[in-house]
Amino acid sequence: MTALAWLIPAALGLGFLGLMGFLWAVRSGQYEDMDGAARRILIDDDGPLTDDDRDQDAAGNEGSRDEAGDG
Repeated sequence: MTALAWLIPAALGLGFLGLMGFLWAVRSGQYEDMDGAARRILIDDDGPLTDDDRDQDAAGNEGSRDEAGDG
């Protein structure tokens, strides 16, 4: 019986904290744009890579490997 005296207030307190977190998220606009992130991933702002871009990328990656001690 004493366990219920601890568990019931703890459960009510955690539920209240969850409710307060949800209300904070709603008020701060977390649920305003539900489709924006899903559509944003489909937008391709970058053009195709050219040979010059690939050469610069390869040179940059080799340099970072040397600094890290991998190469």
